[in-house]
Amino acid sequence: VQLQAFGGGLVQAGASRRLSCIASGRAFNSYTLAWFRQAPGKDREFAAAIRYGTSRTYYSDSVKGRFTISRDNAKNTVYLQMDSLQPEDTAVYYCAAASFLHDHYYNIERYYNFWGQGTLVTVSS
Repeated sequence: VQLQAFGGGLVQAGASRRLSCIASGRAFNSYTLAWFRQAPGKDREFAAAIRYGTSRTYYSDSVKGRFTISRDNAKNTVYLQMDSLQPEDTAVYYCAAASFLHDHYYNIERYYNFWGQGTLVTVSS
């Protein structure tokens, strides 16, 4: 599976932005999909994930209530709708995929074996 992320850019605090990640390859609906992010000078961290099958969603505490992850299996695409953006959301956002990932591991980076190239979101105050 190859992943390509789109939608980054410069936004003002309080604004919204939607990221998209398009996957090539087969069996897209068998993958748990996630968004991780890496702020300048910090380690990469989990932001959101959506399970294969049930499409159950998971969020980090820092984005819960502001970000929404969704998927369109017909389009092989996963989205991250980001609302009420704050300067601390500034980061490179990466999409990731893992086949039939167990629910216990949705926020653990090393279990994702496919990664997109990242897209930069900069939030100005």
